[in-house]
Amino acid sequence: MSSWSAPVASGPVVATVDLPGSKSITNRALILAALADGPSTLSGTLRSRDTDLMLSGLATLGVDVAPAPGDPTTVHITPGPLHGGRVDCGLAGTVMRFLPPAAALASGTVEFDGDEQARSRPLSTILDALRSLGVQVDGDALPFTVIGGGAAAGGEVTIDASGSSQFVSGLLLSAARYDQGISISHVGKPVPSTPHVDMSVQMVRTAGVVVDTSVADTWRVLPGPISAVDWQIEPDLSNAAAFLAAAAVTGGTVTVPRWPAVTTQPGATFVDVLHEMGCRTELVDGSLTVYGTERPAGVALDLHDIGELTPTIAALCALADGESVLSGIAHLRGHETDRLAALSTEITALGGHCTETADGLRIVPATLHDGTWHSYADHRMATAGALIGLVTPGVAVDDIETTAKTLPDFPAMWSGLVGVS
Repeated sequence: MSSWSAPVASGPVVATVDLPGSKSITNRALILAALADGPSTLSGTLRSRDTDLMLSGLATLGVDVAPAPGDPTTVHITPGPLHGGRVDCGLAGTVMRFLPPAAALASGTVEFDGDEQARSRPLSTILDALRSLGVQVDGDALPFTVIGGGAAAGGEVTIDASGSSQFVSGLLLSAARYDQGISISHVGKPVPSTPHVDMSVQMVRTAGVVVDTSVADTWRVLPGPISAVDWQIEPDLSNAAAFLAAAAVTGGTVTVPRWPAVTTQPGATFVDVLHEMGCRTELVDGSLTVYGTERPAGVALDLHDIGELTPTIAALCALADGESVLSGIAHLRGHETDRLAALSTEITALGGHCTETADGLRIVPATLHDGTWHSYADHRMATAGALIGLVTPGVAVDDIETTAKTLPDFPAMWSGLVGVS
């Protein structure tokens, strides 16, 4: 790890940023392709730490993974009989929550582990769900073991997915390959980040699987084959947020090409956040452009469905003109780090006023000063620090390398905003 001096914009940022593929879509498509009834090709695949861990995990279990020569973003997936092995989850929630239901279909023992920080992430919901479906699982958090029997019965399962929508998605993606399918019922507080569940449902249906969502908080997946699909991966709109926010804090203009007109990615709603803060946007010929204002306005926002954008939005609020209240995000205490505590600590350390509430943050802008912004091995925290450093001289971000989780070229791309090579 090293300390990275965040580049400072000398004026309004004017840039076009071409982003790689969506992590969320990539890792969902990889699971579906691995369990499909024939070969699939993924085009525009994100190649980052999280997605490479998923590719490696699938290969370990017997899936043929073949990147195209000269183009690692095009990946050919050929399913094969799944067998035991050892899977490194790193810090990837999608790996530690999506792959165990697939591992239950393997013939053999599959051992899961990951980074030290990942061992505190909540996993008992998905692991207990598998147990109730007849799968043998040893452990309640990383490291844990799934003892696959080559098939799994499936059936009905009730879970509390209020900690993460990934618990629902993880079961949805493999459910059709279970003998009885899986009927998932959620009880408890509302499921956070429900657009990610909608994304999973849409992609499973695209692969020819029948999913009944007619009953609220219930997803009934019928058993049957998963069709091979040649997936075209959209740009990652959550990764776009920090770059678009650069226009907001500098009064500049940032354009992101290949912005989908219709998408299930929650990151698309960041456009609405920017409107609330006084920015103007336009979508022309597939390119989204954000026009910043003199200073973003303070906001009161319920971020329950877009919690992953909270670090970027909190950084914007720390630089805004007026108090902001961000709510609906208590579940962020169980992400890569406790993001609410981390944001409160780091914004305050740079001279801001940020306090935790029961389910969010209250941010009162103040003049920020130089200092070190700690990333907590969390890619979204690192990019939030870079955003504050864009207009606050002397900010250093520790462990900027953690951005490789979803955006391997982030330091170079970010420096390119201000013309620093």
